[in-house]
Amino acid sequence: MNRSLILTSIQLLSLLFICSLATSIVAQELENESEFNYNLLSKKGPLNWGNIKEDFEKCKTGRRQSPIFLSPLLPQKVPESERITRFYQPGEATLKNTGHSIELEWDDRNNSKIRINNTDYFLHNVHWHSPSEHVLNGIRYALEAHFVHMSEDNQTAVIGFFYKLGLPDPFLSSIEDKLRQMSSETRRVMAGTIDPSAVRLERFQYYTYNGSLTTPPCSEPVLWFVETILETVSLEQVQLLRRAVDDGSSRNARPLQPLNGRTVKLYDTRLR
Repeated sequence: MNRSLILTSIQLLSLLFICSLATSIVAQELENESEFNYNLLSKKGPLNWGNIKEDFEKCKTGRRQSPIFLSPLLPQKVPESERITRFYQPGEATLKNTGHSIELEWDDRNNSKIRINNTDYFLHNVHWHSPSEHVLNGIRYALEAHFVHMSEDNQTAVIGFFYKLGLPDPFLSSIEDKLRQMSSETRRVMAGTIDPSAVRLERFQYYTYNGSLTTPPCSEPVLWFVETILETVSLEQVQLLRRAVDDGSSRNARPLQPLNGRTVKLYDTRLR
């Protein structure tokens, strides 16, 4: 075999291995929540996440951390490069108890994606934080959902949106039976075919900024898009999400992080 061809094959295999490893590391970072908690007075709490282990150091040294306070801004027209186009399709999904949150993960990650600036970000999971992590116009809402996407080069984009207390959320209602099966002993439940487009995202306005994961290792950068339109959720549904985790905590929201001079933009899709 030609020597250059052998080298090319070795380089290709090495690249595939590195990409596979990177993907598995990110998945583990998003899912493994057993080494920290949300008790502000605990040595493993949010104020000390950066001291738990070297891999979590970004939680205290990062300059682009999330969540942040989102305040009123004059809406701008969305540049074509930052428009979000969704290509969501139904797929087999699994409900997981990650330790401090309930996560719905789609098995076929290449089946659904969003496109931003000609880059495809594939849907990895959706999970919920209560109360909301971002604060919108001085209000911390009952619940916040994060739709986590990853590109082929391992970059992360998250779409977040808020729920206020009110009528039950239809999407959560569709998986309530599965949520009731979750416990500390039952950490994975097959959820069947779930259509992520059933969640009504991409409304009229959204904030966007460069931030981080809101759980250790608090990796940067993460491209954030936070919707301003509110959905409703019942108190019973919020409580069900917390009971399903069964971590002994009444909340799983990280405290607000300093802006550190970052630019936050508010886009309105109705502006032409």
